[in-house]
Amino acid sequence: MEAWLKTVFEYLYITIGSIGVAIIVWGVILSVSRLLKLEFSRLKHKSIYRERESVRHKFATYLLLALEFLIAADIIATVIHPKFEEIAILASTVAIRTVVSYFLEKEIEKFNASEKMTPE
Repeated sequence: MEAWLKTVFEYLYITIGSIGVAIIVWGVILSVSRLLKLEFSRLKHKSIYRERESVRHKFATYLLLALEFLIAADIIATVIHPKFEEIAILASTVAIRTVVSYFLEKEIEKFNASEKMTPE
């Protein structure tokens, strides 16, 4: 029974981690395609500063979502292999990702607030 449960957790770890990576890849694809469109409009002497910042912040939302999935996968990995070393690695990883998530969210909130204040 224990071996079966360990196998299930390993598949969950791989699946959830893969979803996190897929979200990052999808965000990169969307952001690069939007950025390329903007750069071509810049060649026509149009200002793209605000739009470029918008693309950057939309990409940050994909990164935040992916980080949540990757943290969940790391937690499951620690359940599978509960060694002190694994727990220490998980704790440091979660701490780093939490700090990154916090600052990305603050930057996104700031950008969204400035977007609301900017007349169209």
